[in-house]
Amino acid sequence: MAQSWRRAWGEVVPFFAFPKEVRRLIYTTNAIEALNSKLRRAVRARGHFPTDEAALKLLFLVLNRTENEWTMPAREWSLTKAQFAILFGERFTRAMV
Repeated sequence: MAQSWRRAWGEVVPFFAFPKEVRRLIYTTNAIEALNSKLRRAVRARGHFPTDEAALKLLFLVLNRTENEWTMPAREWSLTKAQFAILFGERFTRAMV
């Protein structure tokens, strides 16, 4: 583990420059990875699809089923939004519209 951190130290250090609230939101991307995993698993189990529409329907069904499992919003999102507004200014406020 330590060797891995040393090799990637140049990419790790900028992460710590962000405020605590932003770092917490960044490392909660595990939820996104879990969703991607469910989508990949569904596609892999099905094999091939006769049309693109068939694949989209399957992904839609997986997303609908998964949405019911989501019970918690992003932690401290209001604090994180405030930090993003400070860090990125107008760029962030335009994106939020």
